[in-house]
Amino acid sequence: MSVVTNTTTIGAIDAPSRRNTELIMMVFAIAISVFAYANVGLAIDGKLPSGMLGYGAGLVLLGGVAHLVVRKFAPYADPLLLPLATLLNGLGLVLIWRLDQSQRLIQDAARRGYTYSPDAPKQLLYSAIGVAFFVAVLMVLKDHRVLQRYTYISMVVALVLLITPIFFPEVNGAKIWISLGPFSIQPGEFAKIFIAIFFSGYLMVKRDALALASRRFMGMYLPRGRDLGPILTIWALSILILVFETDLGTSLLFFGLFIVMLYVATERTSWIVFGLLMSGAGAVGVATFEPHVQQRVDAWVDPFKNFGQTGASGASEQIAQSLMSFGSGGTLGSGLGQGHSDLIMFAANADFILSTVGEELGLAGMMAVLLVYGLIVERGIRTALAARDPFGKLLAVGLSGAFAIQVFVVAGGVMGLIPLSGMTMPFLAYGGSSVLANWALIAILIRISDTARRPAPAPAPSPDAEMTQVVRP
Repeated sequence: MSVVTNTTTIGAIDAPSRRNTELIMMVFAIAISVFAYANVGLAIDGKLPSGMLGYGAGLVLLGGVAHLVVRKFAPYADPLLLPLATLLNGLGLVLIWRLDQSQRLIQDAARRGYTYSPDAPKQLLYSAIGVAFFVAVLMVLKDHRVLQRYTYISMVVALVLLITPIFFPEVNGAKIWISLGPFSIQPGEFAKIFIAIFFSGYLMVKRDALALASRRFMGMYLPRGRDLGPILTIWALSILILVFETDLGTSLLFFGLFIVMLYVATERTSWIVFGLLMSGAGAVGVATFEPHVQQRVDAWVDPFKNFGQTGASGASEQIAQSLMSFGSGGTLGSGLGQGHSDLIMFAANADFILSTVGEELGLAGMMAVLLVYGLIVERGIRTALAARDPFGKLLAVGLSGAFAIQVFVVAGGVMGLIPLSGMTMPFLAYGGSSVLANWALIAILIRISDTARRPAPAPAPSPDAEMTQVVRP
């Protein structure tokens, strides 16, 4: 078990709390979401949606509670993280509600043999539970350095979360779900947080050995053979996830996160080269014999090969429809509620919800949404730079890196840059596990930023001050 270091994380004296700035940004984020909701209603029915008042009141309630908790328990936290997450969550609710109105999705549900139920009310409930997670983390976790005590417990929890789906039936070709009756979760979403905690604690202890004990070869510092053990173990685990769960997204996230944190801890470019070579070799090797991964790669290489044919693979059809959605969106898009991304069918509000953004808001809207994701990552990296303790730096980098990798894997998949994964776009896509895990991730980043920006306490009066006074006759 690791030991918490005594390194201080106190920031500059008299640093402003920026809570009023956060409040203004929260109002701005909620106003944009409500405006988008009204815009969709006008586009579909020509009138304001009947649930707009309830939707706005719900967002105000959730955002207000989250802001008050930050003001009370993390008064010096970064002022942008909470408004950015609220904006993405609010826009995600609007897009899911917009797809709920699609007659194609209702008919597709009937064709697949189940009763269609709208997902937006369930997503609003998940968002409320996610904000409750956010509040609980901030109230319970007073100091992020406490997490360093649970380095290897976090590893065990992460492994259990990653391995357990193997024993449950596959869903859409991948074993990434734990289903118990009507209740189901995607444990990989929570595993990324525990993996980041484990890697941060592990690299705190091993980073000197990994950074300094190496040999120079062709301009790169190569690690010693004995130090390759951890990276080979992580690589093997990511390959096993890919083989037994056929979950390309979690495999990439798991291994990519370790490489990013290893590079930050050691500042050795050679780890990035090793990581890319091993990741590529593993993916190519598995794709040669695993049918589901082969199907994803084939759909990526030629998405229009089986388009419109009877019996065509679902992944190929979805990617083809997604690419056409991006193409028809153009620069400014068709307008919220006026696109046809529901042709992607059952995955339209989950993996492919970014296609709706691309078609209805165009390239400009896509860049704006990706910029919001980029700002969350940037604030996480800024938090890492401000933290004074090494564990806090690594944890902030790890959580930000996991968030960035997930966004890249999902966005790259639906845009055709890389093979499609089974992950969901953070905050934007439908999914309770994703919403809960990402609100918890934001809460930990806010806790680290609060500790890093907290002003130094006033110095205690010196007991010798009286004795050193100059006495004049």
